This record gives sequence, C-alpha cells and structure tokens, in this order.
Amino acid sequence: MSLHHRPLRVLALPAALSVLALAACSPGGSQARVDPPATPPADVAGFCAALHEELPETVAGLARTTTEPASDLTASWGGSAIVLRCGIPKPHEMADPAQEGVHVNDVAWLLEKLPDGGGFRFTTGGRLAYAQVRVDQRHAQDAGMLVGLSDVIARTVPEGVSSY
Repeated sequence: MSLHHRPLRVLALPAALSVLALAACSPGGSQARVDPPATPPADVAGFCAALHEELPETVAGLARTTTEPASDLTASWGGSAIVLRCGIPKPHEMADPAQEGVHVNDVAWLLEKLPDGGGFRFTTGGRLAYAQVRVDQRHAQDAGMLVGLSDVIARTVPEGVSSY
C-alpha cells in the first residue's frame, strides 16, 4: 500500500474520491443494518469505544442513525449511506503495495473502489485499531467526510501497528 506522507489538502480530496468509489447501500432511513466485526481484543475494543463516543452527529451533511444491532463497533449516517466499523482485522489488501493510500489529517487511509459503482471503502492504517468506512457513490464526493472522521480517529485511536 502506498501511503503518501504529505497531508492531503481538502481541495484535493474530491478528486481522489471521484476516481475511487465507496459502497453500496442506499441512503435514508433512521436505522442501518450493520454487522459488527467479530469481537476484537480488549485493547482494540477500548479504542473503538472511545472513537464511538466522539463520533460526530453529522457526516457529509447526513445525520447519525442508529445501527442494528447496536454496538460500540459500528456507526452510520444517513441510514446506510455512510457506515463505519471499528475493530476489524487487518485487511489483506494492506499487504498489496499497489493499493492506493492517502493521509488525511494525520490518519492514513487505504482507498478501495467497490465493484459495480457501489461506492468506496476507506480503511485506516498505522493505528492501534483498524476502522473501515463504507460510503455510497453519492456521498463520497464530500471532502469533509474523511476530514471530520480523520480528526476524531486521530484523537481517539493512537498511532501504531495493530497486531490484530
């Protein structure tokens, strides 16, 4: 995975996002079905709980919605338009040096285009817990989406290499 070590400027993010594409659930509704990851180790779960407490009420102009089942490992905005899962195991895609990556406000992100125009998947790297954000195609164009989430992740999940 190639992670650029220069900060991503907010203006550059829309271009990067428009080339990539994140994930595939239709927005809307007051609840989203989000399967939490398998129970992570206690330290990882603790970082995810801290992140969950600090997550914003809105992302990309979408209000936070409840997830079913309720979990400190998941969050959503705009129904299932933007979905976050924390405490996932290290994705095997991170071992691929050809994968695209970027830094946003001191957080490294692996960027993956999902098939069939399904949107994008962003996964944090270089943190003691992996968080993954799936965004539908429509909302992936909002530069503030990753900026705001990166700020919260930088505050709540310490830098390091997760062994999980």
